Amino acid sequence: MQYVTESTRKAAYRWLTNLQESEIRRLRVVFSHSPSYADLTPYQYDQGLVWLRSLGLVTPQGTAAVAVRARDLSDAEAAVSRVLAKRDLEARKATGESGERALLELLRESRAQDVFHAAAESDSYGYDIAATVAGRRLHIECKATTDARQLTVYLSRNEFETMRMDPLWILVAVLVGEDGQARQVVTVDRAWLRAAAPADTTGDVRWESARFRVPSQMMAPGIMAGSERVLAHHGQEAAGLRVWGRSRDLALLS
Repeated sequence: MQYVTESTRKAAYRWLTNLQESEIRRLRVVFSHSPSYADLTPYQYDQGLVWLRSLGLVTPQGTAAVAVRARDLSDAEAAVSRVLAKRDLEARKATGESGERALLELLRESRAQDVFHAAAESDSYGYDIAATVAGRRLHIECKATTDARQLTVYLSRNEFETMRMDPLWILVAVLVGEDGQARQVVTVDRAWLRAAAPADTTGDVRWESARFRVPSQMMAPGIMAGSERVLAHHGQEAAGLRVWGRSRDLALLS
């Protein structure tokens, strides 16, 4: 997601609150000449308006697309946050589906048998793909990302409980390229996942989703069944490039 500076955000919130009662042309004059708004430059106000338009919060006609309390910056911030959260969820869903398709393609190219795309049928399985790879039956939870800097995965409670109870369950992370292909594939250490999961503090309260930042030493290249690598994946990266904190040259030797 594109980085947005704090000044752009502040300008956007001011636009959104003031557009409830005024129009863009008049507000440009107010923002440029009123001492109350002099902490930001005209360029920063322009960037704030451009950002709001990109989020669909200002219409092509120049009116606010959502209702917020006039001059209430916290209400404007909340409205922007809702849109960003929805976009983030949609982007993660699209990336996840791309990762599953890329992994299914790899499995079929490797002549895996009895490949079943469980996630296409239901979320209740607790894993995304079932397949027999090099004679080993696996239930694969696929987590996909486009970020090569840090591997962050989210596990639902159902996925976590399936991991605890199902000896065939593994977590495979896929780095998805712009072409939708798998640029890197690793298996995350399942014992580490169990140890890193949050604890339920009381019998009446339990977590339903958890975020894990995976250390580079807790991932192994390719698809692993226990200590056996059943599918190697050399990716599409240039030699020496670091993905998720791992040197590709070293990863292929591990």
